[in-house]
Amino acid sequence: MPEYAPSLTPAHEAFLRDLFPGDGCVFAPEALNAFSTDASRERAMPWAAVRPETREQVAELLRWADAERMPVYPRARATGQVGNAVPVKGGVAVSLLRMNRILDIDGRDFAAEVEPGVITSDFQAACAEKRLFYPPDPASVKISTMGGNISTCAGGLRAVKYGVTRDWVLGLTAVLPGGSTLVMGGRSHKDVVGLDLKRLFVGAGGKLGIITGVTVKLIPLPETSASVLVGFANLDDCMDGVAAGFGAGLLPCACEFMDATTLSAIRLGSDIPLDAGAQAALLFKFDGTAEGVAAEVRRLTDALGPTGPLSVEVGQGAEEEAIWAVRRDISPASYRLRPHKISEDLSVPRGRVPQLVAAAQAVGREFGLPVLCYGHLGDGNIHTNVMHDRAVPGDEDKAHRVKDRLFKAALDLGGTISGEHGTGLTKAPYVAGQLGPEQLRLMEQVRRAFDPHEIMNPGKGW
Repeated sequence: MPEYAPSLTPAHEAFLRDLFPGDGCVFAPEALNAFSTDASRERAMPWAAVRPETREQVAELLRWADAERMPVYPRARATGQVGNAVPVKGGVAVSLLRMNRILDIDGRDFAAEVEPGVITSDFQAACAEKRLFYPPDPASVKISTMGGNISTCAGGLRAVKYGVTRDWVLGLTAVLPGGSTLVMGGRSHKDVVGLDLKRLFVGAGGKLGIITGVTVKLIPLPETSASVLVGFANLDDCMDGVAAGFGAGLLPCACEFMDATTLSAIRLGSDIPLDAGAQAALLFKFDGTAEGVAAEVRRLTDALGPTGPLSVEVGQGAEEEAIWAVRRDISPASYRLRPHKISEDLSVPRGRVPQLVAAAQAVGREFGLPVLCYGHLGDGNIHTNVMHDRAVPGDEDKAHRVKDRLFKAALDLGGTISGEHGTGLTKAPYVAGQLGPEQLRLMEQVRRAFDPHEIMNPGKGW
């Protein structure tokens, strides 16, 4: 096991104050509290926090940290849900939010260069002004950063058509422990020279180094979009509906699913444009030219006919936003059932989603807890929210037992315990159940090639 600095000494503090003057360095406990947690609500206090503004500062920090065996925890907006940004071994939290410049958006190369602290939706808006499009859209897109999305290989609604973050990264610049800078890839859309090291960084959760520069590819901005919300009497009809859509040769940019428990939670607080008898729903979105989108919507509605949908609602413009309000309401609506939840992001082969949902509903009934199943059906990534009440004796223990069973069900179906969120702290104990010892051994060797003393984000799962 690696050995780390046991505490922050006065000499350490002096070094950090010199490197990060003014409010670029934080030591006060009340201020450090903001750097102690993420959306998982797991918590551990760092010994210090710093706010670099340049790559040179990051390089000097990691030269010092490697020599002092100081744990380093990169972070940005801390929207992750698995505790990956939580500094469980003390050390120094490194906020990259001040490295937030959009350096270039080029409509000839169809490429852009940004710093890691750029908010993803701000970047997308800047691209749209030039009629260009950066498709990755995690749920946190309006507050999460490009660097955070890359470190977690963020997915999102549009992944079924456009893929996940790793599919859009052309190049990365990263600083490694010891202070050296690694430039990987560039602006070329194709490059097969050497090992693709940048792909190791995408999804590595800050375990290899600190990303200081990002180059991503772009495509032309779609002209328009339309969405279709479809209600079904039961889960089987719903799955027949999605099979009919893809079977008709359609590739929506989003294909979302909501089960009966999810719909019941939403209906407790608002009216939704679904037949009152619907016990499952699909939400499709198409984008492209006006003519192409209109044709795809017609083909979808024709293909759905034989599956017997209870309702079909088509929307564009303001009407499309009203349809998507149903999907956006899921997270707040879930708390209408219970005050607490364990939120997981299981993923299975798309054809096995019905078995996963059935297993989730069955284990929920067994333990007397509501389990919401919803999410990205187009790529088999289903979110499961295990609702419970910690004030009820035994409820939280039941919720964790449900979680255990859901993870086993996903693996038994040939899936994964995480399609998007990563493992961090909350799933770290389960990683070995999915990855065999040989994979884990090789991954640790790769990690040590970049970070021989394992100072980067220690204490987390793969």
